Amino acid sequence: MSGSPPELPSAVLDALMPTTWRLVVNRRGSMVWEAQGPRGHHAVKVGYPIEATADWPAQPWTALAPAREGAVLCRLGLDDLAYGEWERGTWNYQPWREGPDLYQLWEPCRRPDTSVQPRISVALGCVEALAELHGNGWAHGDVQPAHFIIGIERTHLIDVALARGGHVPARYDFPFRGCLVHYEAPEISRSVLATGQAEPTQEADIYALGASLLISATGWRAVEYPDDAPRPVQREAVASGRRRDVKAPGELGELIDAMLSHEPADRPTAHEAGKALSAL
Repeated sequence: MSGSPPELPSAVLDALMPTTWRLVVNRRGSMVWEAQGPRGHHAVKVGYPIEATADWPAQPWTALAPAREGAVLCRLGLDDLAYGEWERGTWNYQPWREGPDLYQLWEPCRRPDTSVQPRISVALGCVEALAELHGNGWAHGDVQPAHFIIGIERTHLIDVALARGGHVPARYDFPFRGCLVHYEAPEISRSVLATGQAEPTQEADIYALGASLLISATGWRAVEYPDDAPRPVQREAVASGRRRDVKAPGELGELIDAMLSHEPADRPTAHEAGKALSAL
């Protein structure tokens, strides 16, 4: 992007007619605004292609991600949304989800010498949000702590741009090339290393949820590799199953260990994990 401050696409301004809006995320290929006005309280996502640099290859798919997410949300039955195109890519708007994310909420659990324990009810809310998506026949593909928004009444699982499970218009679709490696299941990492892409699955989502709960509760990644390791090196470590010797406290730790099983068939389903947490 140029050095001038980014602006909302005119199509979004015309559709929402917001009275206030603020930029909350501005990273490579993606911008997110919080917008309020007569149409309500919305998150606005705008994508554009990432140009190649000395350190990163070009990533044209980021321009398509907002429209792809809008299409997925429509398939999931969300009403208060729209998506479309602007001169550099695509956009969507959707309901704003208020609340801290999982990692933010469990920050007190990670403090040195803390006595604060991760709340089972919070973990259950995350499992239930994922189970709802799985129950609709979808795999999320990008489960991570920042994508669980802990609201007052329920937990929301956001950012479904990479989800698979139903029809997406071909003009907005693109291959799945993995996600944040901290939360990537071994079989996903192996496939990306071998072919450059993979297929999201519900079993891989469960692994990612286990890794998300673990790092949020303890501050430790599930798999050990140098912090500055290149992504292929990270994926080799994940694919090999090089687990850290760290556990969340109590029975939650036992469930997380099961979620992080190397073999997909050994992991509980979201429904089974929910039943286990409800019993605690």
